[in-house]
Amino acid sequence: MKYRRLGRTGLKVSEISLGSWLTYGKTVEDDTAVRTIRRAYELGINSFDSANVYERGEGERVMAEALRVFPRESYVITTKAFWPMGDGPNDRGLSRKHVFEQLHASLKRMDLDYVDIFYCHRYDPETPVDETLRTIDDLVRQGKVLYVGVSQWTAAQIEEAVRIADRYLLDRIVVNQPVYNLLNRYIEPEIIPVCEKHGIGQIVFSPLAQGVLTGKYRGGRIPEGTRGANPEINQWVKELIDSGVIEKVDALQDLAGEAGISLVELALAWVLRQPNVASALVGASRPDQIEANVKAVEVELSQDMLEKIEEILA
Repeated sequence: MKYRRLGRTGLKVSEISLGSWLTYGKTVEDDTAVRTIRRAYELGINSFDSANVYERGEGERVMAEALRVFPRESYVITTKAFWPMGDGPNDRGLSRKHVFEQLHASLKRMDLDYVDIFYCHRYDPETPVDETLRTIDDLVRQGKVLYVGVSQWTAAQIEEAVRIADRYLLDRIVVNQPVYNLLNRYIEPEIIPVCEKHGIGQIVFSPLAQGVLTGKYRGGRIPEGTRGANPEINQWVKELIDSGVIEKVDALQDLAGEAGISLVELALAWVLRQPNVASALVGASRPDQIEANVKAVEVELSQDMLEKIEEILA
């Protein structure tokens, strides 16, 4: 495994991170999830991602339970808040009340004293940014949060947060968690330049485009037992397949085969070619899947290969 600094911080995270969205506490049995998480740790992954909303805390619980056998200082674990956790008017968003209560609920579920990174899971237009940042700054000062992050914020929203943090001497955002993969490059024109300017790193999710960039849906076919065949979680997979990108994906798979690597390795190595990306956040239902993913850290794409990839994507 290889490690990168997260933005300008001194924190180092593995180039591959493991997440719990749509898997742990939902579609994967707990014992398989625990074996997968522990295998990831054995392979050198030290960055583990969750959120309160992942199956109403079950994703957090399973991940923390799996990691409990390892020294706390040896891994980075995250959680988030924003999405509804109940039916009440204050059970959502980034108000002081919701952020404060949800962080403590997450710590209780995970039986932890602190989380390494706390993310604002989306931007909340109904709460002043200074209210949210002051609340998280309080939690940082209390030692319950070490680093502050956001997920899926625009470049303008990130700029606003940095400006407010500097004005009031609050703890700054150091990490952004956006979607980023060969088929979705929206962060390249504005978000990455803004983040580079302010020392903010990226831990990107869906680097394999919900499994579409694994090659399992070649020709648009959806095999039984895959995420695309599961009606509970296949919305994004079906949208991608229906969008007509499969021909490009098949061409990328052929290119990877010519280079002697898998499409998974090509897709993850392509994401990691970006210096502002500290880690690619993957999901894994079985230990062998995470074993396949970590091979990507040894792959370095040549300039010729990058140019061929651009031709296919064009």
